[in-house]
Amino acid sequence: MASEHSIDSSEPSADFEILVHGARQGQKPQLRLWLRMLSITKMISQEIRRRLRVEFGATLPQFDLLAQLYRAPEGLKLSELSRRMMVTNGNITGLADRLEADGLIVREMLNGDRRVTVAKLTRRGRETFSIMAKAHEGWLRDLMADVDEGALAESLAHLAKVKASANRRLVED
Repeated sequence: MASEHSIDSSEPSADFEILVHGARQGQKPQLRLWLRMLSITKMISQEIRRRLRVEFGATLPQFDLLAQLYRAPEGLKLSELSRRMMVTNGNITGLADRLEADGLIVREMLNGDRRVTVAKLTRRGRETFSIMAKAHEGWLRDLMADVDEGALAESLAHLAKVKASANRRLVED
């Protein structure tokens, strides 16, 4: 029997906008936008994770690592993968172990230096990722099928402004 706190994957994901439930229209617009973006991201990510698992037996982090390598045919250092994916080197090592065991990537020492390892897609990895990426794009199209092209373009333009504003105000460590 599932606990009362377990998540039922058949139900929609949590909606962060509940945090501003009761606020009048026009109040707290920045908070409302932030919570809406979080809710959409969580909802779509959960569905993409489910579809990757069901259709390909893969995780989203595995898909992301393959995507990084697909864009870099010469391969990437594991430390660069870690930086790009914003995870620890240990996480990358675990992902690489699994993908290498599945024959999707190879790891090679750079110039014989055991401290520097480069990961590359195998031919099978490149073919597998191409199939996964095509499916991924279709899933996104499906999830956003009720949104017309004009609204998508408008949303992209507005979100570009939000991103630029936030980017200008980021504090560098």
